[in-house]
Amino acid sequence: MQAGNRILGPIRRRLAHLVARAVVTLVNDAAKMQTLQLGLLADEALDGAEHWQPYGFTYKPHAGAEALVLAVGGHRAHSVVIACADRRYRLAGLEDGEVALYSDEGDKVHLKRGRVIEVVTETLNISASTAVNFDTPVINTTGQILSAGDQVAGGISQIGHVHGDVEPGTGSTGAAQ
Repeated sequence: MQAGNRILGPIRRRLAHLVARAVVTLVNDAAKMQTLQLGLLADEALDGAEHWQPYGFTYKPHAGAEALVLAVGGHRAHSVVIACADRRYRLAGLEDGEVALYSDEGDKVHLKRGRVIEVVTETLNISASTAVNFDTPVINTTGQILSAGDQVAGGISQIGHVHGDVEPGTGSTGAAQ
């Protein structure tokens, strides 16, 4: 029995430490692969764990975020972070099948049921510096563009914008006066 425990003991320990929960204490975002410093068990710290992120998506977790750690080959020194979550900021109340990107500041892009995309920036004081920027040569739309505020195109405001010499019917208007 003792011989079996002596042989199986190291294997049991490796299996027990294969997957762990951790708390992020520090983030190094400067390298090609982001690395994290983590607090694991009561007195265990792990520095330089690679944070694997899905292709095309990146984020920098706050200190205090939670991480799921995988010890590659059962060795804690070779651990990688396969997911980070932060329950302090997670969106709640989504319907089945909905998807959202969000920040700790309340901004979100929410793909809702009914093929609705909601873009929200949470600010108490909306100012001219708050914007949604589209850096693209063309924006195509097949529906209406609705606005509760002014619309400006080519530096011309729609409010108070009038054309003279307008003929009724299907003709075109002339340039603004």
